[in-house]
Amino acid sequence: MEWDAIILFSLSAAGVVPLAGLIGESTEGLASHTGPRTGGLINATLGNAAELIITLFAIKKGLLELVKASITGSIIGNLLFVLGMSIFLGGLKNGIQKFDKRHTVNNTILLAIAMIGLITPSLFSHSTASGLDIKVETLSLCVAGVMILLYVSGIIFSLKSKSSVSMAVDIQESPTYHGWSISKSILVLAIATGGIVWLSEILVGSVEAVVVGSGISEFFLGIILVPIIGNVAEHLVAITVAIKNKMELSMEIAVSSSLQIALFVSPVLVFISLIMGNPLTLVFNQFELAALIATVLVSYFVAADGESNWLEGAALLAVYIIFGLAFFIFPV
Repeated sequence: MEWDAIILFSLSAAGVVPLAGLIGESTEGLASHTGPRTGGLINATLGNAAELIITLFAIKKGLLELVKASITGSIIGNLLFVLGMSIFLGGLKNGIQKFDKRHTVNNTILLAIAMIGLITPSLFSHSTASGLDIKVETLSLCVAGVMILLYVSGIIFSLKSKSSVSMAVDIQESPTYHGWSISKSILVLAIATGGIVWLSEILVGSVEAVVVGSGISEFFLGIILVPIIGNVAEHLVAITVAIKNKMELSMEIAVSSSLQIALFVSPVLVFISLIMGNPLTLVFNQFELAALIATVLVSYFVAADGESNWLEGAALLAVYIIFGLAFFIFPV
């Protein structure tokens, strides 16, 4: 119908939000029939499906900077915006909230190790070695393989551990859990995924026109808007359980989602992009690297004492707003 690109982008983005929520509910329905640990694994694997689909279409169109920005944006969004909002609202209602310090800090340390994997190719991309492009691409593939192995190791450890589940969330405690049957869960998952595939193609297809027409940079779309569009349902769950004084579950959702992006989604995208003919390297600009390092450090300090209050949440939100303003005013 030749609608304006900004209208197409806005409507398709709005359409992805409820469909992403349906994917979350259908995976919870499947997980409820497998037990909490295997269920957590299912949720961990499919939890970022909407964003993964969007980034695959972006790779197909060659929008690699948008893809890398969305990886960065997902990590800082989960650790600063989602966790910050959860701690802030949960603290306002419940006062000081406590959680398992050892488990959360271990997850944060694992996230810091993941950051080393994301940062290393970026550092060596400034080498003066001959044939630099192919060497950086090779290093990215090798690092991606190591990160997937680390992710699988973490899942195995989680399934065998007697303590709380790492990289996964206990679905039974989720406020969106409805006890769906397996057939209903699979049907809803298939329909919602198909809908997101269709809307993602429209959304990504309108990005370039939106950048030209609105003045908003492709980088800002990737680092702020795409992660929010793809994960808003999961974000609402984390905030809701924090308000209900289940801060440990809220921390698990925020940190585990970041781990999934860093250790699973981004390495998988590296390999898929090679197959699609638009190789994606794990080379990020200095602003993304600075934001990632600062985000992981701040989240570690918040989690280190095993308790949170609304002021810490406000501080995380303030850092996220500062980053957002910087990325908007100084497009990369």
